Amino acid sequence: MKLTILHIEDDQEIGSWVSKFLTDCGYEVIWITSGHEAMKHMERADLVILDIMLPGLDGYTIGQRLKQKYPNTPIMMLSARTSMEDKLQGLTFADDYMTKPYHPDELAARIQVLVRRLGIVSPEIIQVMHLRIDQKSNRILNTISKTDIVLTGKQFHIFMYLLDHLNQILTKKQIYEAVWGDPYIEGDKTLMVHIRLLREKIELDTSKPQIIETIRGIGYRLRS
Repeated sequence: MKLTILHIEDDQEIGSWVSKFLTDCGYEVIWITSGHEAMKHMERADLVILDIMLPGLDGYTIGQRLKQKYPNTPIMMLSARTSMEDKLQGLTFADDYMTKPYHPDELAARIQVLVRRLGIVSPEIIQVMHLRIDQKSNRILNTISKTDIVLTGKQFHIFMYLLDHLNQILTKKQIYEAVWGDPYIEGDKTLMVHIRLLREKIELDTSKPQIIETIRGIGYRLRS
């Protein structure tokens, strides 16, 4: 069952891309443009992302009301207000406060922190382009060919580590030490070879990889 995020944002451009980004990350998203309808969606919401500047009731008022009735549902504030006073006011009820503009990778990371901290179940089924990943059964399906993709132990470990940091840039050192558990030695080609073999199994065109992106001079990123 997917984790459901209630996204309250009146800006159409921001609301649209954030909702699409979170959907691509494997979440179910309910996007509304004002706080008046928020309460009726709270029974389904596992987490709330809330803007401050909203028509009618502002985000502070809405957030306080939601937290009072649903104290165990985490709330993340997203706002262009950067003053310490605004942040402190928001954090009287919110579990996190993030200022605009922000990078989507940071948003995804902060959501994962809240998910882990509060013991919320992460989405079991994640769609990454033509791949459907069932995290419960550890099954990776190619939705085009309708065939299972079989990975070696190391390939699977690399893929799942990248998946846990979806759309985030990871250094070679981070990946190597997480998968092999040994210190990374600069210039070691082991990870590069495993990435090449992994791409041969999951990419549609290995000459133009779309899923695992090489970040030159840094490392890799799994793109949604």
